Amino acid sequence: MMRFTKQDSRACYEAQSGLSLVSTLWILTILSILATQLLYSIHIEQRTQRNFLDRAKFHYAARAGFEWTLAVMRADQTPFDSLGETWAEPLQGQVEDGIRVGNFLNYHVTITDEASKVNINTADVDLINNLLRQVSTTSDEALAQELANRIVEGRPYRTIRDLARVEGMTSELLYGAQQATTFAQSSASVQGTTTSTTGGPSTANSGSLEATSEDTPPGLVDLATIYSVDASTDPNGEPLVDVNTADADALTEINTQQNQSVFSQAEAESLIQQRDFDKMSALLDVQAVSDELFNNIQDQLTTEDAGGEANEEGETNAPQGNRPPGQGQAQQPQGENGQVNINTADVETLQSLQGVDEGIAERIVDHRDSQGLFQNIDAIKDVKMLTQQEFIGIVDKITLKEGEIREGLININTAPPEILALLPGMDPQRAQAIVERREEDAPDTSQIQSFTEDEIKGNPFTRISELSQLEGIDFATFREVVDSVTYRSHGYRIEANGVDAANKVISTCVGIIDRTGDQIIVQYWLQD
Repeated sequence: MMRFTKQDSRACYEAQSGLSLVSTLWILTILSILATQLLYSIHIEQRTQRNFLDRAKFHYAARAGFEWTLAVMRADQTPFDSLGETWAEPLQGQVEDGIRVGNFLNYHVTITDEASKVNINTADVDLINNLLRQVSTTSDEALAQELANRIVEGRPYRTIRDLARVEGMTSELLYGAQQATTFAQSSASVQGTTTSTTGGPSTANSGSLEATSEDTPPGLVDLATIYSVDASTDPNGEPLVDVNTADADALTEINTQQNQSVFSQAEAESLIQQRDFDKMSALLDVQAVSDELFNNIQDQLTTEDAGGEANEEGETNAPQGNRPPGQGQAQQPQGENGQVNINTADVETLQSLQGVDEGIAERIVDHRDSQGLFQNIDAIKDVKMLTQQEFIGIVDKITLKEGEIREGLININTAPPEILALLPGMDPQRAQAIVERREEDAPDTSQIQSFTEDEIKGNPFTRISELSQLEGIDFATFREVVDSVTYRSHGYRIEANGVDAANKVISTCVGIIDRTGDQIIVQYWLQD
């Protein structure tokens, strides 16, 4: 039988005490760890709450900046839109912190005219091809043309980033080489993989060429849009006349800037018989005497007088006042069988023809005086409806697009020269001429400042016809580009940022607005 001595009991007690001490220490350690974790969790939660609170506050600061910008845009009543106006300058402001008394929150706002970009939903394939060559780092024209065709086939697009689904589109073309490289490196560091060729950052659209390097081509997100829109009104706010659908009475009411009528009743009817215009320049080819009118009156026309046929030089057909003395007898305005001699008839005589009024008659006489005698009656169809000056005078009064809005026009007051150079008939030199004109000091006789109390910088275009007066833009260029441009815009991109004291962006609101109607409409909204 085993016996425990006093020493054994003491040793057992000391062992138990040691175990209790170790257990206590472990419990204290665990409690300490749990307390530390709890404190850390509380700290994280507090920081999260503060961050959430800060983001909420700066979000409303950004919203305040956005709403203030809407007020600025509502107050903009100028009939043109240029980079020299107040809205084009970055806006900065403050709102009171609703939590901390006496504290203010800052916001910064930038506004971008969507009409300074190419609208991929409306641009023709040639313009899109030019745009692709602008953003491409290669010179493969065949690939650019093929991609342009695919872009047109894939329309309409809801956002510019929808272009990523087009076969052949790359991140470099869509976002620019610099931004695409940055995004690829960022994705590789986070995911350990490279990005897809159609991938890209969700906030890549800066809406400004200034965001890219001068040596690196920008991407389509910088140069393209789907939101450019303009109201279908003239500089005075009156509805434009659609020459493809207007009746004769509406056409006769079209006046030049000098308030001179352009189309007579018979001219308007002749235009209606010939219309199906896809370009404004086609108006310059409209016949004063339409084929239908010619068929009705050709039996009543002649280029002969009662004395015989006109020779190839037209000597016997020359009016008496235009011939040297002694060269034949004065020709009569009417030939044999009562026909009207279109080489000698005056305006009054020509009006005796059914369907010919004073307007058409005057154009026939003017053509004959400037171009020479008609060699045959068919040559009367060479008489044109419009002169170059008349065309220039009405381009701000007419349209070829139905509806109250016109999409896809480029604003010559805000578009960068890189975009202007892509338009039909344009090149870098002509584009630069436009930029220099709008940035020069306005002449003393300019009425631009009368449109607003705010100072307007530069000399913006107030109508399209002013392009024809610009040195470096000849009439051939003007007639080509006139369908693609405007001098104002009704679609804008607003980016409002809530920023902290260190000028760090905490929250951002981005919206696309449309102000073609009585009220401003937010077409697109994004907030972080």
